Amino acid sequence: MNRKDLEPDSSPAAAFGERLRRLRDARGWTQDELGERTGCSGSHVSAVETGRRSPTQRFAASADRAFGTGEQLQRECRAVRHTALIEGFPEYVTHEARAAEIRLYEVGVIPGLLQTADYAAVLEADAVRREAITPEQADERVALVARRQAGLARSPSPLIIVVLDEGCIHRPMGTPSIMDAQLERLVEFADLPNTVLQVAPFTMGERRPFSLPVTVLTMPDRSLMLYAESAYRGHLVRESTLAVPMLTAYHQLQTEALSQAESVALINQLRKGTP
Repeated sequence: MNRKDLEPDSSPAAAFGERLRRLRDARGWTQDELGERTGCSGSHVSAVETGRRSPTQRFAASADRAFGTGEQLQRECRAVRHTALIEGFPEYVTHEARAAEIRLYEVGVIPGLLQTADYAAVLEADAVRREAITPEQADERVALVARRQAGLARSPSPLIIVVLDEGCIHRPMGTPSIMDAQLERLVEFADLPNTVLQVAPFTMGERRPFSLPVTVLTMPDRSLMLYAESAYRGHLVRESTLAVPMLTAYHQLQTEALSQAESVALINQLRKGTP
Protein backbone atom coordinates (compact mmCIF):
# COMPACT_ATOMS: atom_id res chain seq x y z
CA MET A 1 0.00 0.00 0.00
CA ASN A 2 1.37 3.40 -0.99
CA ARG A 3 1.36 6.00 1.76
CA LYS A 4 1.69 9.65 0.88
CA ASP A 5 4.35 11.48 2.87
CA LEU A 6 2.83 14.21 5.00
CA GLU A 7 4.22 17.72 5.51
CA PRO A 8 2.64 18.92 8.76
CA ASP A 9 4.39 22.31 8.59
CA SER A 10 2.84 23.19 5.24
CA SER A 11 -0.60 24.16 6.59
CA PRO A 12 -2.95 23.69 9.60
CA ALA A 13 -4.92 21.13 7.56
CA ALA A 14 -1.73 19.14 6.91
CA ALA A 15 -0.83 19.27 10.62
CA PHE A 16 -4.29 17.97 11.53
CA GLY A 17 -3.98 15.18 8.98
CA GLU A 18 -0.57 14.12 10.30
CA ARG A 19 -1.94 14.06 13.86
CA LEU A 20 -4.92 11.99 12.74
CA ARG A 21 -2.69 9.46 10.99
CA ARG A 22 -0.40 9.09 14.03
CA LEU A 23 -3.38 8.41 16.28
CA ARG A 24 -4.79 5.88 13.83
CA ASP A 25 -1.45 4.12 13.31
CA ALA A 26 -0.92 3.89 17.08
CA ARG A 27 -4.13 1.85 17.33
CA GLY A 28 -3.40 -0.26 14.26
CA TRP A 29 -6.61 0.81 12.52
CA THR A 30 -7.05 1.08 8.77
CA GLN A 31 -8.65 4.14 7.26
CA ASP A 32 -11.81 2.14 6.66
CA GLU A 33 -11.88 1.07 10.32
CA LEU A 34 -11.52 4.65 11.50
CA GLY A 35 -14.22 5.62 9.00
CA GLU A 36 -16.60 3.09 10.57
CA ARG A 37 -15.92 4.54 14.01
CA THR A 38 -16.50 8.13 12.84
CA GLY A 39 -19.44 7.54 10.51
CA CYS A 40 -17.68 8.27 7.23
CA SER A 41 -15.83 6.44 4.46
CA GLY A 42 -12.21 5.39 4.44
CA SER A 43 -11.65 7.64 1.42
CA HIS A 44 -12.86 10.60 3.48
CA VAL A 45 -10.37 9.74 6.22
CA SER A 46 -7.64 9.53 3.57
CA ALA A 47 -8.55 12.96 2.18
CA VAL A 48 -8.40 14.51 5.66
CA GLU A 49 -5.09 12.83 6.51
CA THR A 50 -3.41 14.09 3.34
CA GLY A 51 -4.82 17.62 3.69
CA ARG A 52 -6.93 17.34 0.54
CA ARG A 53 -10.07 17.95 2.58
CA SER A 54 -10.45 20.13 5.64
CA PRO A 55 -11.93 18.40 8.71
CA THR A 56 -15.33 19.48 9.96
CA GLN A 57 -16.10 19.98 13.64
CA ARG A 58 -18.44 17.00 13.44
CA PHE A 59 -15.68 14.76 12.09
CA ALA A 60 -13.20 16.02 14.70
CA ALA A 61 -15.68 15.36 17.51
CA SER A 62 -16.30 11.82 16.22
CA ALA A 63 -12.55 11.20 15.98
CA ASP A 64 -12.02 12.49 19.52
CA ARG A 65 -14.62 10.00 20.76
CA ALA A 66 -13.06 7.16 18.77
CA PHE A 67 -9.54 7.89 20.04
CA GLY A 68 -10.55 8.98 23.53
CA THR A 69 -8.65 12.25 23.11
CA GLY A 70 -11.15 14.56 24.82
CA GLU A 71 -11.43 17.68 22.66
CA GLN A 72 -7.89 17.78 21.30
CA LEU A 73 -8.82 17.20 17.66
CA GLN A 74 -11.74 19.59 17.92
CA ARG A 75 -9.39 22.36 19.07
CA GLU A 76 -6.99 21.59 16.22
CA CYS A 77 -9.92 21.56 13.81
CA ARG A 78 -10.87 25.10 14.82
CA ALA A 79 -7.36 26.21 13.89
CA VAL A 80 -7.79 24.57 10.50
CA ARG A 81 -11.17 26.18 9.90
CA HIS A 82 -9.72 29.61 10.72
CA THR A 83 -6.95 29.27 8.17
CA ALA A 84 -6.64 31.97 5.53
CA LEU A 85 -6.81 29.41 2.72
CA ILE A 86 -10.24 28.87 1.26
CA GLU A 87 -11.66 25.37 1.22
CA GLY A 88 -10.53 23.41 -1.81
CA PHE A 89 -7.33 25.38 -2.40
CA PRO A 90 -4.99 23.09 -0.39
CA GLU A 91 -6.14 20.16 -2.52
CA TYR A 92 -5.47 22.16 -5.69
CA VAL A 93 -1.94 23.03 -4.52
CA THR A 94 -1.07 19.32 -4.16
CA HIS A 95 -1.97 18.79 -7.83
CA GLU A 96 -0.24 21.97 -8.96
CA ALA A 97 2.99 20.65 -7.45
CA ARG A 98 2.81 17.57 -9.72
CA ALA A 99 1.40 19.07 -12.91
CA ALA A 100 3.30 18.76 -16.18
CA GLU A 101 1.64 21.88 -17.57
CA ILE A 102 0.03 24.82 -15.78
CA ARG A 103 -2.14 27.31 -17.65
CA LEU A 104 -3.31 30.41 -15.77
CA TYR A 105 -5.56 33.31 -16.67
CA GLU A 106 -5.76 36.06 -14.06
CA VAL A 107 -7.79 39.25 -13.70
CA GLY A 108 -6.92 42.24 -11.53
CA VAL A 109 -3.83 41.01 -9.67
CA ILE A 110 -0.60 39.22 -10.50
CA PRO A 111 -1.11 35.50 -9.72
CA GLY A 112 0.68 33.99 -6.75
CA LEU A 113 3.09 31.92 -8.83
CA LEU A 114 4.54 35.15 -10.25
CA GLN A 115 4.31 37.46 -7.22
CA THR A 116 7.32 38.96 -5.50
CA ALA A 117 7.34 38.66 -1.71
CA ASP A 118 6.76 42.41 -1.33
CA TYR A 119 3.84 42.42 -3.76
CA ALA A 120 2.24 39.49 -1.93
CA ALA A 121 2.79 41.18 1.45
CA VAL A 122 1.13 44.41 0.29
CA LEU A 123 -1.83 42.50 -1.08
CA GLU A 124 -2.37 40.64 2.18
CA ALA A 125 -1.71 43.70 4.35
CA ASP A 126 -4.72 45.37 2.77
CA ALA A 127 -6.84 42.31 3.58
CA VAL A 128 -5.71 42.71 7.20
CA ARG A 129 -6.62 46.42 7.10
CA ARG A 130 -10.12 45.48 5.96
CA GLU A 131 -10.27 42.89 8.77
CA ALA A 132 -10.88 40.15 6.20
CA ILE A 133 -8.01 38.12 7.66
CA THR A 134 -5.70 38.28 10.68
CA PRO A 135 -2.00 39.24 10.54
CA GLU A 136 -1.17 35.58 11.17
CA GLN A 137 -3.31 34.52 8.25
CA ALA A 138 -1.60 37.11 6.07
CA ASP A 139 1.76 35.61 6.99
CA GLU A 140 0.40 32.16 6.11
CA ARG A 141 -0.68 33.34 2.66
CA VAL A 142 2.64 35.05 1.90
CA ALA A 143 4.57 31.96 3.04
CA LEU A 144 2.44 29.76 0.79
CA VAL A 145 3.30 31.93 -2.22
CA ALA A 146 6.99 31.24 -1.60
CA ARG A 147 6.41 27.48 -1.12
CA ARG A 148 4.38 27.21 -4.32
CA GLN A 149 7.07 28.98 -6.32
CA ALA A 150 9.79 26.80 -4.80
CA GLY A 151 7.76 23.72 -5.72
CA LEU A 152 8.05 24.60 -9.41
CA ALA A 153 11.84 24.23 -9.30
CA ARG A 154 11.73 20.54 -10.11
CA SER A 155 12.93 18.25 -12.89
CA PRO A 156 11.47 17.91 -15.40
CA SER A 157 10.34 21.53 -15.28
CA PRO A 158 6.61 22.07 -15.77
CA LEU A 159 5.44 24.16 -18.70
CA ILE A 160 3.84 27.30 -17.24
CA ILE A 161 1.66 29.46 -19.47
CA VAL A 162 0.27 32.66 -17.99
CA VAL A 163 -2.13 35.09 -19.64
CA LEU A 164 -2.72 38.28 -17.66
CA ASP A 165 -5.63 40.60 -18.22
CA GLU A 166 -4.08 44.01 -18.93
CA GLY A 167 -5.53 45.34 -15.68
CA CYS A 168 -3.08 43.14 -13.75
CA ILE A 169 -0.08 45.16 -14.89
CA HIS A 170 -1.76 48.57 -14.66
CA ARG A 171 -3.15 48.18 -11.14
CA PRO A 172 -0.65 49.80 -8.73
CA MET A 173 0.25 47.77 -5.66
CA GLY A 174 2.28 49.33 -2.85
CA THR A 175 5.06 51.77 -3.59
CA PRO A 176 6.37 52.47 -7.11
CA SER A 177 9.52 50.48 -6.30
CA ILE A 178 7.46 47.44 -5.26
CA MET A 179 5.44 47.62 -8.45
CA ASP A 180 8.54 48.08 -10.58
CA ALA A 181 10.17 45.04 -8.98
CA GLN A 182 7.00 43.06 -9.67
CA LEU A 183 6.99 44.07 -13.33
CA GLU A 184 10.67 43.15 -13.52
CA ARG A 185 9.77 39.71 -12.14
CA LEU A 186 7.28 39.27 -14.98
CA VAL A 187 9.96 40.05 -17.55
CA GLU A 188 12.32 37.58 -15.88
CA PHE A 189 9.58 34.95 -15.84
CA ALA A 190 9.00 35.39 -19.57
CA ASP A 191 12.69 34.75 -20.23
CA LEU A 192 12.67 31.28 -18.65
CA PRO A 193 12.87 28.27 -21.01
CA ASN A 194 9.71 26.61 -19.66
CA THR A 195 7.37 29.61 -19.55
CA VAL A 196 5.07 31.68 -21.73
CA LEU A 197 3.77 35.10 -20.65
CA GLN A 198 1.08 36.99 -22.55
CA VAL A 199 -1.08 40.02 -21.84
CA ALA A 200 -4.73 40.05 -22.89
CA PRO A 201 -5.20 43.72 -23.85
CA PHE A 202 -8.29 45.76 -23.03
CA THR A 203 -8.91 46.05 -26.78
CA MET A 204 -9.85 42.37 -26.95
CA GLY A 205 -13.26 43.42 -25.68
CA GLU A 206 -15.89 40.75 -26.21
CA ARG A 207 -13.35 38.38 -27.79
CA ARG A 208 -11.96 37.55 -24.36
CA PRO A 209 -13.43 34.08 -23.57
CA PHE A 210 -13.09 34.38 -19.77
CA SER A 211 -14.35 37.03 -17.39
CA LEU A 212 -13.03 35.30 -14.25
CA PRO A 213 -9.66 33.71 -13.36
CA VAL A 214 -9.19 30.12 -14.45
CA THR A 215 -6.48 27.46 -14.14
CA VAL A 216 -6.09 24.35 -16.28
CA LEU A 217 -3.63 21.67 -15.15
CA THR A 218 -2.27 18.93 -17.38
CA MET A 219 -1.07 16.08 -15.18
CA PRO A 220 1.84 13.71 -16.01
CA ASP A 221 -0.63 11.12 -17.37
CA ARG A 222 -2.06 13.90 -19.64
CA SER A 223 -5.34 14.04 -17.75
CA LEU A 224 -6.81 17.51 -17.25
CA MET A 225 -7.97 19.34 -14.13
CA LEU A 226 -9.82 22.62 -14.00
CA TYR A 227 -9.63 24.94 -10.99
CA ALA A 228 -11.74 28.03 -10.32
CA GLU A 229 -12.77 29.93 -7.20
CA SER A 230 -15.95 31.43 -5.86
CA ALA A 231 -15.90 33.94 -3.00
CA TYR A 232 -15.73 31.20 -0.36
CA ARG A 233 -14.20 28.07 -1.83
CA GLY A 234 -12.14 26.62 -4.63
CA HIS A 235 -13.57 24.12 -7.09
CA LEU A 236 -11.41 21.41 -8.64
CA VAL A 237 -12.96 19.66 -11.64
CA ARG A 238 -11.51 16.45 -13.07
CA GLU A 239 -14.22 15.72 -15.63
CA SER A 240 -12.79 15.94 -19.13
CA THR A 241 -16.19 16.93 -20.51
CA LEU A 242 -15.79 20.21 -18.62
CA ALA A 243 -12.00 20.62 -18.70
CA VAL A 244 -11.52 20.09 -22.45
CA PRO A 245 -13.81 22.97 -23.52
CA MET A 246 -12.00 25.26 -21.07
CA LEU A 247 -8.65 24.24 -22.56
CA THR A 248 -10.01 25.02 -26.02
CA ALA A 249 -11.17 28.45 -24.81
CA TYR A 250 -7.71 29.02 -23.29
CA HIS A 251 -6.09 28.35 -26.67
CA GLN A 252 -8.49 30.87 -28.22
CA LEU A 253 -7.49 33.37 -25.53
CA GLN A 254 -3.82 32.93 -26.38
CA THR A 255 -4.51 33.47 -30.07
CA GLU A 256 -6.18 36.83 -29.39
CA ALA A 257 -3.73 37.99 -26.69
CA LEU A 258 -0.50 39.87 -27.35
CA SER A 259 2.50 37.74 -28.24
CA GLN A 260 5.12 37.24 -25.54
CA ALA A 261 7.44 39.76 -27.24
CA GLU A 262 4.62 42.32 -27.44
CA SER A 263 3.64 41.63 -23.83
CA VAL A 264 7.18 42.12 -22.53
CA ALA A 265 7.50 45.32 -24.56
CA LEU A 266 4.28 46.64 -22.99
CA ILE A 267 5.51 45.79 -19.50
CA ASN A 268 8.84 47.51 -20.14
CA GLN A 269 6.99 50.60 -21.38
CA LEU A 270 5.09 50.73 -18.11
CA ARG A 271 8.36 50.43 -16.17
CA LYS A 272 9.73 53.41 -18.07
CA GLY A 273 6.56 55.41 -17.51
CA THR A 274 5.82 55.70 -21.24
CA PRO A 275 2.35 55.19 -22.73
